Amino acid sequence: MRFGRTLRSSIYPEWKDKYIDYAKLKSLLREDAEERVKWTEDDENKFCDEIFNVQLEKVAAFQESTFKSLEQRATKAAEKLHDLAPEEGNPKGTITTERFKELEKELDGILDETKRLKKYSEINYTGFLKIVKKHDRKRGNNYKIRPMLMTSLSKRPFNSEQGYHPLLNKLSTIFFVVRQQLDESETNPAVSSSDAQSQTHNGERYTAYKFWVHLDNLLELKTYVLRRLPVLVYSEQSTSKSLETQGDPTLNSLYFDSQDFSLYKDKVDRQVDASSLRVRWYGQLNANPELFLELKTIHENGTSEEKRIPIKGKYIQSFIKGEYKMEKSIQKMERQGQQTNKIEEFKVTVAEIQRFILEHDLQPVLRAVYTRTAFQKPLDDKVRISIDTSLAFIREDSLDSDRPCRDPNNWHRLDIDNSAMLYPFPNINQGEISRFPYAILDIKVKDDGAKKNPKWVEDLMASHLVHKAPRFSKFVHGVASLFEDNVNALPFWLSEIETDIRKDPQAAFEEEERRKATRAENNQVVGSFLGTPRGGGSFKPGVSSPLGKSYMQDRLAAEDDSTRERRSSKSPAARDGGEGPSAQSGYGTMSSVFPSLSRSRYALVRRVKEAALPPGVTKPTLLIKDSGPLQVEPKVWLANERTFLKWQHISVLLGTLSVALYNAAKGSLTIQAFSIVFLGIAMFTAIWGYSMHRVRRDMIVARSGKDFDNWIGPVIVCISLIVVLILNFIIQYREAVKKMNLSNDTNSSSAMPDTLWPGDVKVELN
Repeated sequence: MRFGRTLRSSIYPEWKDKYIDYAKLKSLLREDAEERVKWTEDDENKFCDEIFNVQLEKVAAFQESTFKSLEQRATKAAEKLHDLAPEEGNPKGTITTERFKELEKELDGILDETKRLKKYSEINYTGFLKIVKKHDRKRGNNYKIRPMLMTSLSKRPFNSEQGYHPLLNKLSTIFFVVRQQLDESETNPAVSSSDAQSQTHNGERYTAYKFWVHLDNLLELKTYVLRRLPVLVYSEQSTSKSLETQGDPTLNSLYFDSQDFSLYKDKVDRQVDASSLRVRWYGQLNANPELFLELKTIHENGTSEEKRIPIKGKYIQSFIKGEYKMEKSIQKMERQGQQTNKIEEFKVTVAEIQRFILEHDLQPVLRAVYTRTAFQKPLDDKVRISIDTSLAFIREDSLDSDRPCRDPNNWHRLDIDNSAMLYPFPNINQGEISRFPYAILDIKVKDDGAKKNPKWVEDLMASHLVHKAPRFSKFVHGVASLFEDNVNALPFWLSEIETDIRKDPQAAFEEEERRKATRAENNQVVGSFLGTPRGGGSFKPGVSSPLGKSYMQDRLAAEDDSTRERRSSKSPAARDGGEGPSAQSGYGTMSSVFPSLSRSRYALVRRVKEAALPPGVTKPTLLIKDSGPLQVEPKVWLANERTFLKWQHISVLLGTLSVALYNAAKGSLTIQAFSIVFLGIAMFTAIWGYSMHRVRRDMIVARSGKDFDNWIGPVIVCISLIVVLILNFIIQYREAVKKMNLSNDTNSSSAMPDTLWPGDVKVELN
């Protein structure tokens, strides 16, 4: 009954007659009938005819026809876009913003119906599995039809993610062009989330965010992202294929650790400079892909750094043992005439990685296999998004010498790579594999000095589509899942694996509104200039959930109502000031993908600049940190002033102690000396606090990227106080010992007898 209610609540009214008739199938199955009622062969034939020839054919035919209709609509949209493009610099017609907005609205409709069709396929697929499970449980003594149904479903594009991939790729490209033409820049970006990690990639700094995505929300997430970013083409070889037939690549990461899992323990305990080592490649290993040996280190301040070298598979085993030091790669670089500093940098990286392997006695222990879909604008890496699906962890260790998972003489499992196994790896023993139940969303935003994210990224991170997973690590999760008996510490997110991470869209929206209200209230109290996002809709209706009513429509209405209430509570002057148009800044360019479509002055100027430089390289005329007026948050100034006052407070305390000691000395040279020492420490503390206050003020004004901390002053003060206390203890201890000895001498002299007792002999010497 529970699935029947779920099915009824999931029905899209316009497709009501196209869903599986679950109630009719249950009635034919006579589930509630008494056991004494015999199930005949005619009853079985009626049931099978209904489920295979009527219900399955009805659902499959509707899904196929609707999908073809969507493909035709996408093709027509592409033709409309082609008609809007100018030829040879001359416009082919009147290109207006309204026409592109109409095309964008049409694309929104296609995406919404695509998501609706995917939900339709999923609920019907579940219905067929549910009903045959009931059949086999009740009538399975004589008839079992589940294997036959699974075979029939496998021949139809029912619940396959890959079936929607070509359509999504086409829509992604069209949507990218339309949005670039509309020149919708990201205004009033929101502040970055705290659940982030700073990373360094190819010399560039990125802020990374990790999330889990339930498979039910995966398609909706992809359609939301592809509105802003196109699907990334990984290599020139893949560009030779049609965009519609190109599939997502499969990644393999082979992780290393010691027998006592020291690297895992360091990462779980968040030790300083915790590192992980892996061999990474794309596709099947028997296709001889390019392999990379990567060393990733997380520093004390939370930033991560990655060093990697290319290596051939036949040299990995000898490199692990320290027998091969990449001599052939170095010789090849020298023959190619590469720069000396680049060769030396490669040598240093090789030596560092090999030393790390030998010092920790590392060996392959775990393999992570997953399929990656990446989104990024061409020649613009400001925002990079990747979605990892079909994630599986496989044991790759040889810890048990009697039953090793991997041959100790090889660096990888030959049974997997020689047979080219694919997900879900049915031939792997259940104890050697763990399949992750969700997809992993990784968002990386380039640090450009503003410390702010595009607003659509913030809206995505706050939506019901994602579940926050800060500091999630594939390596840590794989070890915790497969080697639980070998480790004593487990990551905090393991308890969330068994819970349902799906959230109600309306509840997620209300939670986000409460968070925004709290943040706005805090900002008002501290007088922060962080700014508050506009009251307009964070999401557009195009990314709404297709279940029943549209929660995103309610979201927009609620935001409009709250916006009107806030504006009505303000004065007219405030309303006039708050509704002024905000300055727009360009985000991404069209010149690298469709140069003829962009005719704005911004695009023309950028095109001229790129003509004199390599593609994607522009010469900055002004550093970002020096552009615009100086805007510093008040809390930065107040923090500097608060630190200065703390130093002066310590100085006053030490000075007061010095004066009190001097007045209580009463002629004692030792106490007077200590009071002078404390006075000197107090003077140093006051001077240090004032000087650091001035230095940090100058750094704030200059927008310096240097570190503000300085440990010299605190260390000097602490060491001075410790030395004074130790000297005071020594002096007082000596005085106490001296007094004790003097008291013992006095007692011994007073105890000597002056008279003779009977029997004593008194001898006098003349």
